[in-house]
Amino acid sequence: MNVESLVLVPGLLCTQELFAPQIAALASQADIRVADHTRHTSMAEIAAGILATAPARFALAGLSMGGYIAQEMMRQAPSRITRLALLDTNSRADRPEQTEQRRALMSLAEKEGSTAGVTEQLLPYLIHKDRLSDAPLVAIIRRMSLDTGVAAFKRQQAAIMARPEYRPFLKDIRCPTLVIVGAEDALTPVKVHEEIAAGIAGAQLEVIPSCGHLTTLEKPEAVIRMMKDWLSNPGPGDG
Repeated sequence: MNVESLVLVPGLLCTQELFAPQIAALASQADIRVADHTRHTSMAEIAAGILATAPARFALAGLSMGGYIAQEMMRQAPSRITRLALLDTNSRADRPEQTEQRRALMSLAEKEGSTAGVTEQLLPYLIHKDRLSDAPLVAIIRRMSLDTGVAAFKRQQAAIMARPEYRPFLKDIRCPTLVIVGAEDALTPVKVHEEIAAGIAGAQLEVIPSCGHLTTLEKPEAVIRMMKDWLSNPGPGDG
């Protein structure tokens, strides 16, 4: 089996733990690295920073904010990306009310000197309601948030708030593309992913039942199966 380079881009307030099940399961199939998305305040800068240290050609997967970054990376360097997976994300720019909500969360983090309160507000939107009592899962989410910290959270939110519309660029994506969403994703619903998949020629849409926004942690085996198939399917230069 050919081993392909794979770059994973986590979401807001998430670390490489977001992809821990997939990293373990796909290690024999891909040379995996997790991108740093904490240092800059614009999507363009974050994407350029990741591209600067990425392999010459690689598969790319991003969840939520990581999906925004992945779309920007596709815009900046389409010839370097062999295949694309967009998980629980969006191609639309922020609506004004979303930006205001983000500013309120930034103010809360500044006031408290921690992202803990932000995470508690976001939890009902991050995972399926039936998983809110899943202590190990909730512990991972809280730990990723604290590991990210207030300063990086503010930079990430600044980049998200200022991100451009990516819908006009979807038609330019030519590589094999997988679009994954939890059926009960409250932050980036199924209809948004239907729009993304419709905009990319040949894109494959997968909806995971009884799952919220953090699909990689909520339904890790389903995501692993989908990503294994995605990595195995012939892409540009394969064969």
